[in-house]
Formats: sequence, structure tokens, C-alpha cells
Amino acid sequence: MLKRILATCGFALVLALPHTAPAEESGVLDVLTYNIAGLPEGLSSGNPSLHTPLIARRLSPYDIVHVQEDFNYHAALYAGNDHPYRTPTSGGAAFGDGLNTLSHHPFSDFQRIRWNRCNGTDCLTPKGFTYMRVRLGEGVFLDLYNAHPNAGVTDADLAARRDNIAQLSRFIQDWSAGNPVLVMMDSNTRYTRSGDNLRTLLDDNGLRDPWVELVKGTRPALGADALLCGTPPTDDCEVVDKILYRDARNLVLVADEYRLDDPDFYDDRGRPLSDHYPVFTRFGWATVDDVRLSDLFGGPHGTPFNDLASPHLGRPVRTLTLRGGARLDGIAVTLDNGVRLAHGGSGGSARSLDLLPGEKLVSATLTLGQRNGRTRVFSADLVTSHGRRLQAGTPTGEVHTLTAPEGWHIAGFTGRAGDEIDKLGAIYMPD
Repeated sequence: MLKRILATCGFALVLALPHTAPAEESGVLDVLTYNIAGLPEGLSSGNPSLHTPLIARRLSPYDIVHVQEDFNYHAALYAGNDHPYRTPTSGGAAFGDGLNTLSHHPFSDFQRIRWNRCNGTDCLTPKGFTYMRVRLGEGVFLDLYNAHPNAGVTDADLAARRDNIAQLSRFIQDWSAGNPVLVMMDSNTRYTRSGDNLRTLLDDNGLRDPWVELVKGTRPALGADALLCGTPPTDDCEVVDKILYRDARNLVLVADEYRLDDPDFYDDRGRPLSDHYPVFTRFGWATVDDVRLSDLFGGPHGTPFNDLASPHLGRPVRTLTLRGGARLDGIAVTLDNGVRLAHGGSGGSARSLDLLPGEKLVSATLTLGQRNGRTRVFSADLVTSHGRRLQAGTPTGEVHTLTAPEGWHIAGFTGRAGDEIDKLGAIYMPD
């Protein structure tokens, strides 16, 4: 293990990394999750007409903020805030899910997903979760989830919430395979509550909890007494607002600081600005030196894929395959052990190129176009280190070329696909 120091914006963190990363490929990420109690006055447990403008100003320093219950005072929240990247509201109570994100980093592929099941008053508004990909730097992406499962502790509430958590878990497995993940939510769950399945969400997706790592050391025992918060709360009490994360093969995430109930989130009379406490975590992030990703080009359709999810990625590529006609229908690499990493549909004509000993894939030129109102990859032109080419699809005027750095090659791909290739990026590895 090599040790290195991340020093950015006055932050220092000792990381134990298997590989080193250049300084420009590391940074600090300050994140906050906060249920802001934005139901209409009289229904809200807080005082949102007065407190939402105060909350807005206090959110600005954080790199990424997830809010829940952002319903009827959304305009005031955004009017007083300076994050340049923000999700559009889905509507007030009874119409929207109350989930929004405010970010100093650009994001793409934003989607709202409604829960399959609800119970009681939670059915009065379309609650669910959101998904997006945040860009931390060139080729550095983080899958970000915001969620608000069913509340309550009756048997029916617990059953609905377990179903919500299971739905979120399945989505992460399908959409974020091979990707680093950050989940920030009002989970309405507790480690101690025997009717909740929070542990399943963590264990099935390789997620970690900074509160457990930095404060408690171990998860509270299932069935134990709830670790309720006093007034004022301390970091070691358990709240239902959770921050969960995992790193990936190309990106290391390290939780360095956890904080509950920042004193800034009170008014001048000492009253909290919401009936929930803001939950903060500071992460250090760093890329590793044996995997790099390009940026991705295309549209936000289809299902995400990432060849980094395969334990076989990195073995020599023996065969390249493209399928195409009017557009690029499919792309695949076959490794020397016979494992095939394939994406897209079965349309178009298939063309393959068997690589010679020592031959590498070094560039991919993509063109984009519109099909039924959706941006898709229309063509691909793959070039090897021997100057040989494999082409498929119909080129357009919008051209993007992905070229491996000197001494590197394209080992696989990441992107989005359905019946065709909707978005594509390259995974680079050293020769």
C-alpha cells in the first residue's frame, strides 16, 4: 500500500491507496442531506414560510445538497441560493415528490422514480427517489441518489418501506454496476428497528455509512433500543437521515468527517430551521493510476452499463464487434479468455475485427444524431495501434473522438444502451 496526502482547499487526508493519482485527479467533496419540512403551513412540522429563505442561504457552501420535503416553498429555496446546477421541481405537495438537488458540480441523466408501494398519508404525494450522474472532473463520475421512503412504524408502514428500500437496491444494482455511488436520503429507517431492511441496502450494494465508520465504529444492534437524540443532539445519536457511499475500481472515496446538526441551521431565536437535522459528510476522492474514463457522449436514454463491473476487464482484447445500420446498434469486446462484454441490441449487421498479438484498440470516433427526439450514437469508427479500423452505423456531422493517452489503450466501454447505443465512453488502461 502506498500512502499519499490529498491536500485541496486546506483539507488534508491520509489515504491508503493501491495506486497513486495525480493531484489534479483528486479533491474534496462536502455533501449535505436535509429534510427541510416544506409542506404547507399548518401541515408542516416546521415554519417553512419563514425558515425556507434562511435555509437557502445556508446551503450554498456545500458542494452537493439533497433536500427532501421541498414542496410548497421551493421558489424561496432557489431564490436565495447560488448553486449553479439544480433540479427542476416536480411540484408542491400532492403533485411532486419533494426531492431536489443543488450542486456546484454539473450532473446529467437526471431521473425521478416513483415507489411501487406506499401506505397511509405517504400515498397522498408521489414519493420516490431520484438518480443522476455528477461529474467531478473529466471522466470522473459519481452516481447520486436522493430518496424518501415511506414513514411510520405500523406493520403496513414497515412493509411499504421495506419494499421501497428493496426497489432502490435493485435499481442501484441495475443502473450503477461498476460505478461509485452516493446515497443521501431521509430513509425513515433505523439500524435498531427490526422491521427495517437498511442493512440489506448496504450489504447488497457494498455501501458504507460514515456515521458508523467515523462515530460508532460498528452498526447498532438490530432490536436494541433506539439511539434517540437529545436537545441539542450529539453525533452519536441515530437519525433517520442517512448518507451512504461506495467507491469503485477507478475512484476512491474516503469519508473524513461526519457532522449532525450544524449550529448555523438555527434562526436568531435559537429555533431549528426544520424538524430534521442537517447531516453533513466530507469526502476525499482520488482517481487511481491504472484506470481512466473518458467523458461520455450521447443521450440520457437506455440503461447504464459499465465494463468496470466485470472482474475480467483488463485482460487482452482479442475481438472487436460492432453492429450497425442506420445507427450504432451494438458494441462488444471479446477478451482472451472468451468473456464477451456486449451492449446494445441485435439490429443492424455485425462486423468483427480479430486483433493481432500486441495489437490494441487506441481510439474510437463517435457521431451523434437525433432519432424520435432522442440523442443516440449513430456511428462508431474504431482504430487499433496497427492502424486497422472497424466501422458501423451512419456518420453524422456531430463528431467526438476518444483517444487513449500515450502508453494506454481502450480496454472496454461505459455508457447507456437499449435496442441501440444511446451514450458511449471509453475505459482506458495502461499497455
